[in-house]
Amino acid sequence: MANPKVYVETSVISYLTALPSRDLLMAAHQQVTRDWWSSRTRFDLFVSDAVLQEVERGDGAAAARRLAALDGIPVLSATLSAQALAKEFLRAAAMPSKAAIDAVHVAIAATHGVDFLITWNCAHIANAAVRGKIEAVCRDAGFRPPAICTPLELSGEEDE
Repeated sequence: MANPKVYVETSVISYLTALPSRDLLMAAHQQVTRDWWSSRTRFDLFVSDAVLQEVERGDGAAAARRLAALDGIPVLSATLSAQALAKEFLRAAAMPSKAAIDAVHVAIAATHGVDFLITWNCAHIANAAVRGKIEAVCRDAGFRPPAICTPLELSGEEDE
C-alpha cells in the first residue's frame, strides 16, 4: 500500500528549522514539528515552487537551513488547473486576497491529488471557519480537497 501523500506548507519548514523560541506556544509547535518530521517516512512528502520561494526569503542562514530540510523532496508544479483553482478560492472568498500564496498552496495540493496539506498557518489555511469553504470550492471544481491539518493533527501513530 502506498504511503499517504503530504504537501508540506512553508510554515512547517519554518518551525522545523527555526532557532528554539522562548514563546511557549511556538516552542511547543516547534517540538511537535520536529517529532512529526522524525516520523515523516510514513508519508510521501511534496512541496511546490511557492514553498521554495517562501523559504528562500529572509535571513540567509535561516533560508539555508530551510532549503536544506527540503533537499530531495519532490516539487509539484503550479499547473494551469492549480492556478485557476487558486483564483477561484479568492473569487469565492474562501480565502482573503491577502492570502493569495496560501490559495496557491491549497490549489497545488488539491489538483495533484495530495491526501494531506500540513501547515501551521491557522489564519488562512488550517482554520475551521474557512476549511469548509475551501473544500466546497475544490469539490465544485472537480477536485478532492486535501485534508488540511497541523503536524499535531497528523502525528498519531498508525495501529501496528
